Amino acid sequence: MKKKLVLIGNGMAGVWAVEQLLKLAPNQYEVTVFGSEPHPNYNRILLSSVLAGDAKIDDIVINDWNWYKENGITLHAGHTVTKIDTERKSVSTATGITAEYDDLILATGSLPFMLPLPGADKEGVIAFRDINDCNTMIETAKNYKKAIVIGGGLLGLEAARGLLNLNMDVSVVHIFKDLMERQLDQTASQMLRKELEKQGMNFLLEKNTDSILGKKRVTGVKFKDGSVVEADLVVMAVGIKPNVQLAKDSGLEVNRGIVVNDYLETSIPNVYSVGECAEHRGIAYGLVAPLYEQGNELAKRLAGVPSAGYQGSVVSTKLKVSGVDVFSAGQFTDADDTASVRVQDDFEGVYKKVVIKDGKVIGAVLFGDTSDGSRLFKMIREGEDVTGKEKQILLGEGSGGGAKSGLDYVASMADSEIVCGCNGVSKGTILNAISENGCTSVNEIKACTKASGSCGGCKPLVADLLTLALGADGVQTVKEGICGCTEHSRDEVVEAIRSMRLTSSKEVMNVLEWKTEEGCSKCRPALNYYLGMAWPEEHEEERESRFVNERNHANIQKDGTYSVVPRIYGGVTSPAELKRIAEVAEKFDVPMVKFTGGQRLDLLGVKKEDLPKMWAELDMPSGYAYGKALRTVKTCVGSTFCRFGTQDSIQMGIDLEKRFERLNTPAKVKLAVSGCPRNCAESTVKDFGVIAIDGGWELYVGGNGGVKVRASELLCKVKTEEEVQEWAGAFLQYYREAAKWNERTSEWVSRVGLESIKQALASEEERRALNERIDKTLSLTTDPWKEIIENDKLRATFEELQAPALETVAD
Repeated sequence: MKKKLVLIGNGMAGVWAVEQLLKLAPNQYEVTVFGSEPHPNYNRILLSSVLAGDAKIDDIVINDWNWYKENGITLHAGHTVTKIDTERKSVSTATGITAEYDDLILATGSLPFMLPLPGADKEGVIAFRDINDCNTMIETAKNYKKAIVIGGGLLGLEAARGLLNLNMDVSVVHIFKDLMERQLDQTASQMLRKELEKQGMNFLLEKNTDSILGKKRVTGVKFKDGSVVEADLVVMAVGIKPNVQLAKDSGLEVNRGIVVNDYLETSIPNVYSVGECAEHRGIAYGLVAPLYEQGNELAKRLAGVPSAGYQGSVVSTKLKVSGVDVFSAGQFTDADDTASVRVQDDFEGVYKKVVIKDGKVIGAVLFGDTSDGSRLFKMIREGEDVTGKEKQILLGEGSGGGAKSGLDYVASMADSEIVCGCNGVSKGTILNAISENGCTSVNEIKACTKASGSCGGCKPLVADLLTLALGADGVQTVKEGICGCTEHSRDEVVEAIRSMRLTSSKEVMNVLEWKTEEGCSKCRPALNYYLGMAWPEEHEEERESRFVNERNHANIQKDGTYSVVPRIYGGVTSPAELKRIAEVAEKFDVPMVKFTGGQRLDLLGVKKEDLPKMWAELDMPSGYAYGKALRTVKTCVGSTFCRFGTQDSIQMGIDLEKRFERLNTPAKVKLAVSGCPRNCAESTVKDFGVIAIDGGWELYVGGNGGVKVRASELLCKVKTEEEVQEWAGAFLQYYREAAKWNERTSEWVSRVGLESIKQALASEEERRALNERIDKTLSLTTDPWKEIIENDKLRATFEELQAPALETVAD
């Protein structure tokens, strides 16, 4: 009979141990897992991506519900174990579930440390540790404006970045003078601060928090120096502590964490512990790589595979902070008995520093470019002697700039060395996938082992391992298809659509031999766009391929209601129009009316069945706040009212918006027109920005003020309003024809380069041709709200039940 294994904790460390055990001894245990959260196993490291809007909850799931079923694992999600009877070998939950065990793993993780401040128990004071915390922040941002994050470490900065994306005013409070002082030296910290201030973050450094103000809900934060700042939300991100109370209550030896030996055994037989709750040789690790190493050793112990046991971990930190790459390892600060090699480029935002003592690398910090991180970490761990070649470490020849790089570096790695830190995949695992499973490409390695499946930072190492094992000729260079249904790239798909005159998605899938007959949620919307872009007259819109927001021409909210954003050209309205909006909002019991960042009004909380009736009452065009189309053209008052204005930015904005409204684009597009170089309309962070200057206009492209902040680049200078329209039409059509579906102009411009775009638009004849094509497309569009109002069949669909939303798009 199978032995019974119970795992308390459905997090990354414990489930990883179970995964490895299933590989080593698939039939040895009957596994039961208890998790306090009502979710399957997910990557907690990526919670900041969910908060920032880069990922959805489903995107960060490591093992979905089906994985547990397929492996015969009983999962009790949302059930907290409150008692362990080590004599009877059983565990019990607060909900009355009991399970017996032969072997027990405690992987209870850690708890966020909450400062014991007066007022810390008020509503609106939270930690940032799990999905529930993410949801709380997202909900709070809908009704409140000012957020304070206490803690200038990694977690605090990631929380602050996410709150910025939720349109909150964010200030980061830190007791030290430098951010991330445990990972960065002063130079790197200052560079990070400057970068984050550009993104809109405020910093209150060397501040010691005294108390949280407010009655029931937080209203502010008071500091020891007597100063006070307003706050509607306070996020404490000041550290974590091992979650050991259950172990204590069960009689296990506990110090800071649950004390374990080299085989992850606790003080009580048949009870083991891994992860952030475990303490090995006096150390409780909080990084993912050591936790995976512990899981590997525990799996061997449970499977009866001989091993030397867990010897502890040398840790490094390689992470992404608000879009900035950071690496840190060892002793990176200077001392009297150390010397350093430094490279600093303020223009590119790159800083590299290696600390050397007695001829050996003992520490490193990298900012902006972390490509040398793995090589430097190996030097630190192995104590490599670099005497006489200290400068070569950062300045030498080769792709990594050091003595060992590329194939030489991966050849020197031990098989046990971790290549993919996010998923704990070793060199040996990857080599086994190549030799035993026949993997010949990075994509196949990812599918087989998960290496490079999260942040993607290890892709170069995986590629080098493939070349090392198979030789350059044996590595399959697989094209990145537009999705898993095909190996065809965007350019190949579009070329086939044009050359073969394909006019429907089914034709494309059939002719190009799609692997799945119906396609998927990624390729169907892309094909629908490419077909409409190439053949605006012949292609019949495939409404079912649109995401729910675009199908219903409104943004679905988490409670199932919708938001309605009518078009307000250039942010200019009239008393009559405002009155009509107010009357419609009252008639349909709209719970909230909000000004958007694009100078428009958003009517939130509308029932789906009320949408057509509301649109009819408004009698205004759709603002396309839900689609991959022109969203807004933001304007300042320009020369109409402003004493600094040099041109009529309002009229220019209205003209651009009226011309390009309803234009379908690969991704959402925002324009802005500023009436003078003071740039009050924020034209330099828009997809297409126009800034008035004396005697003309400057045109900027490729900007983005969202998650991946990017300043736009100067495309050209023109003299007349007609030239602005000409270049705007040419740029937008060229973007429509050349970019990948779902690729913002900021990403597209970065990928293809501004110079190539300038060359493509340099010819007046080519600009004319592009404008003719965009005007042809625009001539075929109709306002979707009006179309639905006048079409009984379309209108009837709003009274039918639909599937849950695939996405929510913010204005």
